[in-house]
Amino acid sequence: MADTQRPARIGMIVPSSNTCLEPMSYRILGERDDVTIHSTRIPVTRIALDAGSDKQFDVEGMRRAAELLATADVDVIAWNGTSGSWLGPGHDREIADEITAATGVPATTSTLAYLDAFRAFGTRTIGLVTPYTEDVNLQVIQRYAEEGIRVAGHQALGLSDNESFARVRPDELLPGSLRLAADRPDALVFLCTNLYGAPVVEDLESRTGVAALDSVAVTLWRCLQLVGAPLLAPRWGKLLS
Repeated sequence: MADTQRPARIGMIVPSSNTCLEPMSYRILGERDDVTIHSTRIPVTRIALDAGSDKQFDVEGMRRAAELLATADVDVIAWNGTSGSWLGPGHDREIADEITAATGVPATTSTLAYLDAFRAFGTRTIGLVTPYTEDVNLQVIQRYAEEGIRVAGHQALGLSDNESFARVRPDELLPGSLRLAADRPDALVFLCTNLYGAPVVEDLESRTGVAALDSVAVTLWRCLQLVGAPLLAPRWGKLLS
């Protein structure tokens, strides 16, 4: 629980080439003064299914980044990336456990936050939107199936350069999202913390009636839960408010 004499401090481990999650997190928080965000970065430039890409997410690098954040007396630490969605949630559970063991600070990740959200909201089927290549999506689908989550349909934008993900305009996500919503999944999921899905969530939910979950918003939602702070405004996802 955060010290009530100061704002709650959220520590975020950020992929180095990510240009979305920090500005989007502040946009989501708006004028709130009860929470502050503090970031450190680890080298991440490419998303693929190979050893070079996987090495970017090693537990040791996460621990060192978390130890830096802990010197700011943060109240929670999040690995704000979705790599566990294809490497497997077990990898992220190891990261979270290592962070807490090294720092004494509660920890989560974007993938673990999604799994917490799915359990909290009774989500069993999703429509999946990512900037990734098709093979990465198929690996995500398999990993989610192991957790009891069925992907009813998916869209992969075919990108692998992490910096390029944030260059996708939010409106470019709408056509594919609307097609996936037509299958009436429990939720639409924008999987990537460097993808601007949050700005279209309110419009999509209004037009389709299907809940929409953006990675930046979901990670922030879980961090707010862990520090005992109020959750998000409904415009960032009706389930997260």
